Amino acid sequence: MEDPSNPEDGPKTEPGTQQESGAGKPPRRKRYFFLRIDSWIDSTLWNAGFRLGEAWEDITIFFRRFRVRGWKRIVFELLGEGLTLGAAGSVVMLMLAMPAFEATQGDWRNRGNFAVTFLDRYGNVIGHRGIIHENSVPVDQLPDYFIKAVLATEDRRFFDHFGIDVIGLFRAVTVNAQAGGVVQGGSTLTQQLAKNIFLNNERSIDRKIKEAFLAIWLEANLSKKEILSLYLDRTYMGGGTFGAAAAAQFYFGKSITDVNLAEAAMLAGLFKAPAKYAPHVNLPAARARANDVLSNLVQSGLMTEGQVIAARRNPASVVDRAQIDSPDYFLDWSFDEVQRLATRFPERSLIVRTTIDMGLQKAAEDSIQSSLMEYGERYHAKQGASVLIESGGAVRAMVGGSDYGESQFNRATKALRQPGSSFKIYTYSVAMENGMTPTSTIVDAPITWGNWSPHNYENRYEGKVTLTQAITQSINTVPVRLAKEKFGIQPIRDMAKALGVETPIRNDKTIPIGTSEVTVLDQATAYAVFPADGMQSRRHGIEQITGYDGKVIYDFSRDEPSAKRVLSEKATSYMNQMLTQVPVIGTGRKAALDNGIVIGGKTGTTQAYRDAWFIGFTGNYTCAVWFGNDDYTSTNNMTGGTLPAMTFKKIMDYANQGVVLKPIPGISNPFPVQKPQTVAAKKPADTTDGGLPPLVRPRSLSVDSTKILRDIGERLKTAPALEAQKLAAAE
Repeated sequence: MEDPSNPEDGPKTEPGTQQESGAGKPPRRKRYFFLRIDSWIDSTLWNAGFRLGEAWEDITIFFRRFRVRGWKRIVFELLGEGLTLGAAGSVVMLMLAMPAFEATQGDWRNRGNFAVTFLDRYGNVIGHRGIIHENSVPVDQLPDYFIKAVLATEDRRFFDHFGIDVIGLFRAVTVNAQAGGVVQGGSTLTQQLAKNIFLNNERSIDRKIKEAFLAIWLEANLSKKEILSLYLDRTYMGGGTFGAAAAAQFYFGKSITDVNLAEAAMLAGLFKAPAKYAPHVNLPAARARANDVLSNLVQSGLMTEGQVIAARRNPASVVDRAQIDSPDYFLDWSFDEVQRLATRFPERSLIVRTTIDMGLQKAAEDSIQSSLMEYGERYHAKQGASVLIESGGAVRAMVGGSDYGESQFNRATKALRQPGSSFKIYTYSVAMENGMTPTSTIVDAPITWGNWSPHNYENRYEGKVTLTQAITQSINTVPVRLAKEKFGIQPIRDMAKALGVETPIRNDKTIPIGTSEVTVLDQATAYAVFPADGMQSRRHGIEQITGYDGKVIYDFSRDEPSAKRVLSEKATSYMNQMLTQVPVIGTGRKAALDNGIVIGGKTGTTQAYRDAWFIGFTGNYTCAVWFGNDDYTSTNNMTGGTLPAMTFKKIMDYANQGVVLKPIPGISNPFPVQKPQTVAAKKPADTTDGGLPPLVRPRSLSVDSTKILRDIGERLKTAPALEAQKLAAAE
């Protein structure tokens, strides 16, 4: 029997047989060669593993020398985790900040280097924006006490930090935590410059990250002197002035090199809130702020109390200038529009005729402010915004907040807020385009879409209702049912975009009841399509741009495409029929205008009463009104049918006085029985019923009359001069 452990010692064969059977087999030495290779691989791997084990043991023995125990180990573990998390966080922040560095490409110093004079619709100067470098003065020529006043107030450690003041930031966080609110900022002077040059006033973490990295970039590429010079030249100082030199000339009528300590302190105090502390608007507030600056000089050790006492006793006075109430929120938005259009022309010194009507602007501002003063505490609302658009898309008024001096953040154009039920018009517009009518019926009953179950206000359900009933009573289940069972979400998103909403709409099943954020300007633009008979509203704030030589380089009516139809006439007619019932039998009764003027509109209230809206229109104007809080805290049960509707009424009552009323397309009896232009000024209404006292609009020219007069003026300018002979013959 063959030994399996020793196959070579098997049964012996005859010599002859072995020779015959071994014919064709590989030589025995070749098999030995492969065995040697196999043994070499085995030995090599074993030796390598053995040596690695020895090396690992040596390394382990070596690092045992550094082993710590007790409290030292806790410290080292925390430091190690901190370094790991810090490295990971730095990588993430760098990835987030990469888009910011793209702004530094090209000639960033001169980017946005515009000198713009803004005019209202009638040609009156309403403000300025931009940089005028001719007014700048080298830092070396500025008074020493002015530089000290700026640094003591804005950034005491300016020459010690690298763009971000870690010590100052920690101190600001501590002070704010103790105060329970924001009472001290942690931004350095370099960070403020980065915001002024590259960014905007948006309040977001993303912007703060970009601001921090850009500040570091500025510190790496510019000297401290250059950074300080740019900051003093490019900061808005109120009164339409940019830079300290221009501000000194505007407020004191003298060069920046000639200002005394009291005047320098007043100028240094403007950097925080130029609109709030502008001395030609509020001299007492400016002087109080200047006194704070003098205290900062003493506290920082840059000057003594004895050196500033004279400035305290003799505060600065300003030259007497006629105060111009500038629509600052509107000008900020218009300046952005100018820069957007700037790619079309090389000019940088411009005169811009805007669409704003200062009468309507003042009425809108007064309405928002009076509403907050009278009802803000009751409803726990601190902010409001409004946009008024005339038929054709011209923005006639814009209010971006309660006080521009306290906050320059434009809530009309930049604040993204949930629109609530005011968003439902996009779902109903899709329904009208798909063959439904105001009398079409649908079931109002509980509905579930996946794991989401929307419910109506007060959990009431009406059963079978018409679409008119659904929109006037602001029923939530109906637009959700329309989206789920008939149209889907994408057509609603497309409709919102077509009507003029520029903010991206989320692809979410909850959007039919207004969960996707939009701006006040977006809502005003979209609703303006309905009085325009389904045509694009083409919102715009700039009518014409000319150079200082008088050459027209941009004209809206000439250079922009004509309006396109975005909603069919039948769908527009049906929507107007439904929306005009909201102020009559629906949730917007407090928005009904005086004198029987017909309006259409929709209320909007978000979850937990965080936002309240009313957007409505006449044949002439469309107005959007929003109230809420910047920190997203809930109001005191404020709905769109309360304060927003009352404020809308006050603005639109004023706007529709003394004008030729245009009909709302598609409705029966579009005109009131008594025309508003024949109504005399009424006595202030009794406000005990929750209304606001009306404003009285002075008589003004209509839009058509204004265009005719402007055309006549242009023709007279270009008309050839009469010859002497013809003039004599005419006599």
